[in-house]
Amino acid sequence: MRWTVLDTPIGEFSVATDGAAVRGAHFGRVESAVEEPGDALSARAVTELRAYFAGELTGFTVPVTAPRGSEFERAVWREMSRIPYGETLTYGEVARAVGDPGAARAVGVACNRNPVPVLVPCHRIVGAGGRLVGFGGGLPRKVTLLELEAAVALRRAWLS
Repeated sequence: MRWTVLDTPIGEFSVATDGAAVRGAHFGRVESAVEEPGDALSARAVTELRAYFAGELTGFTVPVTAPRGSEFERAVWREMSRIPYGETLTYGEVARAVGDPGAARAVGVACNRNPVPVLVPCHRIVGAGGRLVGFGGGLPRKVTLLELEAAVALRRAWLS
């Protein structure tokens, strides 16, 4: 895998591609990350991430593949990918959607193990009653991501 790092409003963000798909993302700089994308897929991922952080892109089209994960984790990641831009679901709602209503805590664990944060939007999952709890990238980053999406969604709704 080849890691590329870019500056974002949430700090440095690294993204890994294998030539066929994005297979990893990391808050901060991965030691082996380079500044310039080395292939077309890396360049496309960086372009889409920059557009997302600029509020110009509300859905990623670059292919994403999780390199690992249990069947339950993969189900949670698929479900979080379905959460519309600018919206949130609770851990309990995601647990019910994947067919295990009592697994809200396990959903939280799956979120923490998400190998491609932002592209697979674990930041859109919140605690009961909409509380901001838990985030592998830290709550300030989660707040920034949710505020970005909320502002863009409102702007688009008002202008449509």
